[in-house]
Amino acid sequence: MSENSLVITMVSNGPGEIATWVKPLAEQLHKQISMRPRVEKSQISLKLVLVPCPNATGQESLAAKKWLLFEKIINAKNFWHLLIKPSDFGQWPSTGLVIFLGGDQFWSVLLSARLGYLHMTYAEWIARWPFWNDRIVAMSKQVVYKLPQKIRHRCSVVGDLMADLSISAKKDDPLPSGQWIALMPGSKSSKLKVGVPFFLDVADQLAKLMPNCKFLLPLAPTTNLWELNYFGSKKNPIAKEYNSGIKSITEANNINTRGRLITENNTEILIQENHPAHNDLSQCDLALTTVGANTAELGALTIPMIVIVPTQHILVMDAWDGIIGIIARSPILKWCIGLLISFIKLRKRGFMAWPNISARRMIVPERVGNITPKEIAKEAFGWLNSPRRLDGQKKDLQALRGKKGAIKKICQEIIDLLVSKRFLSQ
Repeated sequence: MSENSLVITMVSNGPGEIATWVKPLAEQLHKQISMRPRVEKSQISLKLVLVPCPNATGQESLAAKKWLLFEKIINAKNFWHLLIKPSDFGQWPSTGLVIFLGGDQFWSVLLSARLGYLHMTYAEWIARWPFWNDRIVAMSKQVVYKLPQKIRHRCSVVGDLMADLSISAKKDDPLPSGQWIALMPGSKSSKLKVGVPFFLDVADQLAKLMPNCKFLLPLAPTTNLWELNYFGSKKNPIAKEYNSGIKSITEANNINTRGRLITENNTEILIQENHPAHNDLSQCDLALTTVGANTAELGALTIPMIVIVPTQHILVMDAWDGIIGIIARSPILKWCIGLLISFIKLRKRGFMAWPNISARRMIVPERVGNITPKEIAKEAFGWLNSPRRLDGQKKDLQALRGKKGAIKKICQEIIDLLVSKRFLSQ
């Protein structure tokens, strides 16, 4: 396949999207097309543009750099600068393609218009700017039905990018035999502040109920062992309210491919630093997790889960944005605002986990409120001792996702579009 000078630009936002959508598609494109940075003399450049998003951590570019898939990665904080003066971020050939893979679809529309490039959207549920797309690749036929009749020919149903996670989760480095529980306390400091001490305490409580159970902590790409150790120590004010802590943390080495955390109560937790940890996660019987894109990731891997949101820690509100965050930082008003927010969350909230949002019904349990590690440990114990319940949740999660094989199909759609515009020649 020969090519003219062009750039393929992927647009995305948070850690979940870049791990589950961007990374596998970028890897597949490199298999099908000779591109920089892996093929130095290629005329095609693969770039990643991160866009503003309240759910992003600001560390997504660091995770993506480790994959060595992109010639250039542009941070979300530089997005407006990129729109105003693209030349400040390297050369942009006259021909190119912008692909939406997460965030607000309008950002990729703006970027493609500014650069004068073709535009493609991967639409999970809806294509919000259909007339601005040269191609739309959809998860299901429901996306097609929502499009105006006269442009439905631009849309192809390719299947579910998230469903392909189970294909990529090869068990070539199996966990030791046993019943495994994944602990996923979050990726942002505001979540880790509560999640790390809470989940360590849950692990200790569950280890008492099930001495033979084993624990895995897949480290988010936007955090590290130092942060994990800090939030599990008494330097974290919230950690003082729990009966657990970290005795030691050992990094992975050439012999042991996973790190090791020992709690003060001698519970052992393996740590997987490589992201995405689909291989390890796919071997777990149950996951205990916070809310976020990780619930969609677990759902795609069909891993039963319990979603946990302790609302009793008002101090966490100092990490909130906007006027609520400003008010919450006031010592006098913090307590009152905390009670109000907790009341609203408990009384009037909608679903918080992505499987429940997608299904519009409760598939995975959501535990929100003044909850304790002991309560969660007892509930996890009940699930782990009910194979039929676990299997039932797995089947419900599987039924939510679209067909597999989307990665290869989207890759082919990209090639076909570029060939049709004579940007590529076969």
